Amino acid sequence: MFGWAISFLVVAIVAGVFGFAGVAGTAAWIARMLFMVGLALFVVLLITGRRPPTI
Repeated sequence: MFGWAISFLVVAIVAGVFGFAGVAGTAAWIARMLFMVGLALFVVLLITGRRPPTI
């Protein structure tokens, strides 16, 4: 999940550099939401002592 957040952050930075403000804002918002969800899942799994499923 954090990998996706970093990917959307890079897209937001590149779009911002090229002047696509709408795309940059949307990508930054998605990156922020993915980071928050990933962080919440990490904390829940840390508290419950569970491990994420291995692929």
